[in-house]
Amino acid sequence: MRTHGLSVGANPTRQLSLLRFVELFRGTIDRASVHPREVVKLVLECQAASVLLVHNHPSLADEVSSADELISKRLVEALSLIDVRVCDHLIVAGATVVSMAERGLL
Repeated sequence: MRTHGLSVGANPTRQLSLLRFVELFRGTIDRASVHPREVVKLVLECQAASVLLVHNHPSLADEVSSADELISKRLVEALSLIDVRVCDHLIVAGATVVSMAERGLL
């Protein structure tokens, strides 16, 4: 099952600290619907200054898909409207974790 989580944090000194980790969406083996408005709603509720997006690839594929890039772009755009920074979008594929930030995709 494919899941998407959100880690929200950052205190006023701009140091990252975990405020909350929430599993927001569940999907099928190959997709999950992610709604930016639900992410924005949670971020506002937590009064977070930054977020770390995380989702898994049950197929264990450790490559960033075009769908991964698209939802990351939509979330970055939505969160930038409320001055919230996306620190990274991590993809967990078994024991491998792929950082979209490290790959220059954010």
